[in-house]
Amino acid sequence: MKINLFTLFFFLSVVVSAQNKPIAVKKLVVVSSYNQYLAAIKTDPNNELVEIKKAIPNIKLDIRYATKNNFMQQVMYKQARAFARKPVVESLKKIQKELNKKGYGLKIFDGYRPYAITVEFYKKASDKNFVANPAKGSKHNRGCAVDLTLIDLKTGKEVTMPTPYDSFLAAAAAKYEKVSPEAKKNRDFLIAIMGKYQMNVLENEWWHYDFSGWKKYDLMDIPFEKL
Repeated sequence: MKINLFTLFFFLSVVVSAQNKPIAVKKLVVVSSYNQYLAAIKTDPNNELVEIKKAIPNIKLDIRYATKNNFMQQVMYKQARAFARKPVVESLKKIQKELNKKGYGLKIFDGYRPYAITVEFYKKASDKNFVANPAKGSKHNRGCAVDLTLIDLKTGKEVTMPTPYDSFLAAAAAKYEKVSPEAKKNRDFLIAIMGKYQMNVLENEWWHYDFSGWKKYDLMDIPFEKL
């Protein structure tokens, strides 16, 4: 009995000691050096942040964060440009080609987002569920997320979707059911074709798509002007 009591006491002591130890938190690594970025491209060409419009000339841009027409109601980007990692842009090329055959095209609202902008978003957003926590960073910061919608090639106008871009409404969710049949059809069509090329929709934003290989890429804080 003495041996059993001692064993129990020792076990409990170890457990309590382990619980009291501080949990090691992995330091967030954000690349802000342009030279470091260039070195990463030499190591792996897929690290390049490619300008989407240059790679896909017929794609449409509507970079809201270069205007005041966004939830922040202020200009966040100095230039109305969109970038993404090389494999992401290759996926977008394939998607655009397939869409064009069906009479549709992509309109890009946002791509790579410098980390400093994510910090500003988080400070001001009224609903933190719709913005990335800077403590973890965003897939936009990795150049592995794109915000977009569909346009009709004949009219050049956006097709009907459940909500406008950057809406904080419940209907912005990718699987929200109480929307019009037309909006549901268009949303589900977009989600399906994006998923076909490794671009997966974010659960609470029908317009946001993450590249399946995002984990290999660093968080970045290099402004558009340097790219």
